Amino acid sequence: MNLLMFILPLVAVVLLSLPLVKMFTSKVSKESAKWRLLTHVGGFFGAVALTLCLTMGSAFAAEGASITGTLAQGLGFIAAALSTGCSALGAGIAVAAAAPAAIGAFSENDNNFGKALIFVALGEGVAIYGLLISILIINGL
Repeated sequence: MNLLMFILPLVAVVLLSLPLVKMFTSKVSKESAKWRLLTHVGGFFGAVALTLCLTMGSAFAAEGASITGTLAQGLGFIAAALSTGCSALGAGIAVAAAAPAAIGAFSENDNNFGKALIFVALGEGVAIYGLLISILIINGL
């Protein structure tokens, strides 16, 4: 592996995270935070656009490059991605609702810790099930 292949993504990650460093290390004004957040979002979408442009250019310039695979395989990969993404989204919503209630129940009575932890873990189980389904879909391709 080339050293440049390691350094370029590292530089991109550092440049994308620089606008947020001051927000987390010290107090900033509302306008400064808004400006830094907009800079960060703009830099992210700029990096995505640059990556897409570079990828498209190299795909069209390659001689004899061919894409192998069928429509069914492509749809299978999309199904695997959707099962993982949607289940993780659902798990996030479930944990967002269960965790504050669990903390409130635990703060009132210390004996409620085990019961509260079960409800939070049930929400995370949804994400694990989605990941399991996506692994089964990919193994079937």
